[in-house]
Amino acid sequence: MTEPRSRVRMTGKERREQLIRVSRTLFAEKGFDGTSIEEIAASARVSKPVVYEHFGGKEGIYAVVVDREMQRLLSLVAVALNAGHPRVRLERAALALLQYVEESSEGFRILVRDSHAASGTGTFASLISDIASQVEDVLADQFADRGYAPTLAPMYAQMLVGMVALTGQWWLDARQPDREEVAAHLVNLAWNGLTGLEPRPALTAATARGLPAMSAMVELRGISRPSEKELKDLEKIRERELKEQEKARARELREQERFLREQDKVRARDLREQEKLRREEEKLLAREQREREKLRAQEAKLAEQQARQAEREAARRAKLAAERAERAQRGELVERVERIERVERVPLVVQTEPAELLQGHEVQITEPPTSADAEHRAK
Repeated sequence: MTEPRSRVRMTGKERREQLIRVSRTLFAEKGFDGTSIEEIAASARVSKPVVYEHFGGKEGIYAVVVDREMQRLLSLVAVALNAGHPRVRLERAALALLQYVEESSEGFRILVRDSHAASGTGTFASLISDIASQVEDVLADQFADRGYAPTLAPMYAQMLVGMVALTGQWWLDARQPDREEVAAHLVNLAWNGLTGLEPRPALTAATARGLPAMSAMVELRGISRPSEKELKDLEKIRERELKEQEKARARELREQERFLREQDKVRARDLREQEKLRREEEKLLAREQREREKLRAQEAKLAEQQARQAEREAARRAKLAAERAERAQRGELVERVERIERVERVPLVVQTEPAELLQGHEVQITEPPTSADAEHRAK
């Protein structure tokens, strides 16, 4: 015989909260269509009529679960968007979504599932639309301050919220890296764009310090909006932290600018030195070129002078040879003429002897000696 199941007596409010918690877990695990009233009643250890009594059916309890999750997420985002600086707002909004994903995984799984028609506005698209409408107001003010058309704010709000929401959906299962790092990368892309991505993005100090206060404002089991005084105090703290952060960033920028100026000076000095060295090398090359051209000109001039001198020397030698030949010819001619003249002037001396003595002998005619004969004798 089966023992009767013991039931804990609860008030109506307590029983309602119990049924919501049980249904939340089942809807997150199996979805709307995969969950039945019998499973909800069995998990809560109550009968089906109790569930119908409180919610009227599965659709009613599902709508309550979805509405609560939406309100909690919207409350987190609303608190995050109260920050002063636009970048801090963006950081805290992204961090709020990731915090909700981490701390209320079951609720986020319910929201991202294809919601049943009974949930009314509780679809993921409508949730994004509700958050985008809040971001739209922030963007419209920023667009107006920066000279952009405020009418573009709704489109940019959808882009921004969709990027963050889909990243949260991916991180629901990945869970790596941690939420602060994921939020920093989200803001890096949204704030700086693809052309200005930081190599190691990180959350600002104002967001990192304000995270505990933001978490304390929204409790897991209910929605409790902060009072005006709390919001003002928190805003003052954020503004002060933001000023400190801006001062720190200004100092960093000044240091970077100083470093860049020093680098520019060093590069300019190096460029001047290189330019000076290049000019000196060009001067040296030009001077060497001039020296080579001058040397070649001198060598060409010397060669030309030598050629002219050789020509003159050859001409002189030819002239001398011609003169010697002419003198030799003239001397021979003169000598012959003189010889002829001498022969014509000197009479022949005939030694006569008796005929009887001359018989059988040749008669010798003696001519007077010439200068050639005298030179021959002297030799």
